[in-house]
Amino acid sequence: MQLIVLGLNHKTVSVQVRERFAISADNIQQGLHHLEDYEGICEAVVLSTCNRSEIYAVVDNAAENLSSVKDFFFALSGCNDAKDEYFYYYTDKKCIEHLFSVASSLDSLIVGEGQILSQVKKAYAIARQAGATNTILNTLFHRAITTGKRVRTETKIAFNAVSVSYAAVQLALKIFGTLEKSNALIYGAGQMAELTARNLMGKGIQKIYVANRHFDKAQALAAQFGGQAVGFREAMRKADDVDIVVTSTGAPHYVVKPWETQLFMSRRQNRPLVIIDIAVPRDVDPDVAEIKGVELYNIDDLEAVVEDNIKEREYEAFQAQKIVDEEVTSILERFQYLSCQPIMARLSNKAERIRRREVKRAMTKLPDIDENEYRIIRHMSQMIVRKILREPMTIINSSAGTADEKYYIDAITKLFKLEVLKESEQ
Repeated sequence: MQLIVLGLNHKTVSVQVRERFAISADNIQQGLHHLEDYEGICEAVVLSTCNRSEIYAVVDNAAENLSSVKDFFFALSGCNDAKDEYFYYYTDKKCIEHLFSVASSLDSLIVGEGQILSQVKKAYAIARQAGATNTILNTLFHRAITTGKRVRTETKIAFNAVSVSYAAVQLALKIFGTLEKSNALIYGAGQMAELTARNLMGKGIQKIYVANRHFDKAQALAAQFGGQAVGFREAMRKADDVDIVVTSTGAPHYVVKPWETQLFMSRRQNRPLVIIDIAVPRDVDPDVAEIKGVELYNIDDLEAVVEDNIKEREYEAFQAQKIVDEEVTSILERFQYLSCQPIMARLSNKAERIRRREVKRAMTKLPDIDENEYRIIRHMSQMIVRKILREPMTIINSSAGTADEKYYIDAITKLFKLEVLKESEQ
């Protein structure tokens, strides 16, 4: 078996491409429950943020099962209009290095930002809850999260770190010079929206309006900052006096459209308006940029704003990379030293995949059985697998740490056609 990651991010594609492959939490949860439909994928974790969409997986064979992982990716995102150059694809050691760099925010648009570690934790929690992880990814993601925590506590990479929302406010400040006479409208009421509101208040914004599909959430966020909640559909009619609009919803479609923006601008007599769209998929129709008096920016436009942040953190990033390298070496040693446990897990995983597949096939031929009968068949299949594997599992477990360990690992590997996880020789 091998570890792989397939993905795209802010370094490889623009926001126009990233939004096409953004994966919703609902799609991730549903997709992970159907993992057995994809040949060769044993375990998987899906990470999708505003700057990346990635699938980490344990597969039978990296070369043979890449197409299955791509199919899974396309099914989750609902888009298969992809070019090979959109994606990066790493196996084994390089996959581990990539994940640890992601969890440590070294691969982020803004080096040192704090959201990515919580996003990695959430992605892992969803996968584990769906039963899509086992020994290998459980071990790997626990260590990745530990690595991210070490980087944040043992270096100053997060000291005075900026976030995407902070960069958006900095962009507005750069445009206006001061925000003390400006009002802002925020679409969204999640963590990103809250951070945006907090950063705007820190720069002296006069008034904040909050629009959200759930009005009670808009009210709760607005109340924190002495602002005003407005209806989602009527936001640009109620907030006539805003100078800055920041959007960060999770909507799968545009929430700010050209026609309503044009009406908004006519009521304002074309007084300049800055719109900063930090959502992926984008919240603002790109045609809005053509309207006189409107300056539209998206998340990719924040690159220039964060250049200083990157320069300031070069030394801390170097220190963080040393921690990542140390943790990668450590986990590779663990995978090698605790070789019996992963082999047992792979054997168990392979048997379980076969069991599920055969039960699923049998069910298509038995359409009239009831739920109780299905439970009996499922339980019987589980007991058969368990009893068949009991003796080989007992023997290999008892050989751990003895002179016979390698002999039994090799035997199990050959007999059941299991590949040992090892460092890529590239």
